[in-house]
Amino acid sequence: MRSEPPFDPIARAARIAARPVVLEARGLGKTYPGAKGRVPALSGIDLAIRRREFVTVVGPSGSGKSTLARILAGLDEHDSGEVLVDGHPVRGPGRDRGMVFQAYSLFPWLTVMGNVMTGPRFAGNGRDAARSIALQYLELVGLEHLADRWPHQLSGGQRQRVAIARALANEPRVLLMDEPFGALDPHTRATLQGNLIDLWFNIPITIIFITHDLDEAVLLADRIVVLGGPDADHAGGWLRETITVPLPVPRTPDVVLSPEFRAVRERLDSLIHPAEPPRPRERIPVYRLAAAGDDVR
Repeated sequence: MRSEPPFDPIARAARIAARPVVLEARGLGKTYPGAKGRVPALSGIDLAIRRREFVTVVGPSGSGKSTLARILAGLDEHDSGEVLVDGHPVRGPGRDRGMVFQAYSLFPWLTVMGNVMTGPRFAGNGRDAARSIALQYLELVGLEHLADRWPHQLSGGQRQRVAIARALANEPRVLLMDEPFGALDPHTRATLQGNLIDLWFNIPITIIFITHDLDEAVLLADRIVVLGGPDADHAGGWLRETITVPLPVPRTPDVVLSPEFRAVRERLDSLIHPAEPPRPRERIPVYRLAAAGDDVR
């Protein structure tokens, strides 16, 4: 039996780089109104995402991660620069991009099936055709048996799987996900991470995934985009670094023990949580509220 050749991260990165660019941001900038004028949220973002690439986006609070996702999805306008999908300017939301949010954004007045049928129906499909498309994607996320349930009858993980199916039913080129697993318990989160990787392998889609969880960022991504927060040199969020993850796909949970995983994780930690000079220890006054003696020692 022939053994597979050893994984070559440089060769894989070169194969990804040779693919066509699906989504691109050029000089992207965004400001919001504030009490003393416009407040920068993003500045000078240049980013090219290639076909079938899985990109995670991380950064400290206030670095504009969610703002970036919403602009790429066409849900927010930008003040400078441009966003292109397949070389065409983005003017607003479109079927070529799907979006999944952290909050469960299902329509409560529709069943699971009705929620997933929404996109195909708006695209002009008849009821039977839309139902067939919706069923296909419910099967992909393993929820076809819950098609007639209402959103309030589902667990948090099930609701998010329905939201993913609803986004995929439009057959987008790019799926944007803004911390979609952030509100889930660790077990459900790990399960959905595995489900998402399976979907990515079986559907011709490019994924941009916003997260604050650095382990999740390394586990899922081909490439990690690190945004920096406002500082002395940057008024808004800025592109600090991109990191290619030198790990084969698909990945199993035990990959977190590998030296490659730890090296990328430590690099992310150093970028997002830089070491600060030691501060004098602040002494907090202690008040004895009960004569407890030494029972707690």
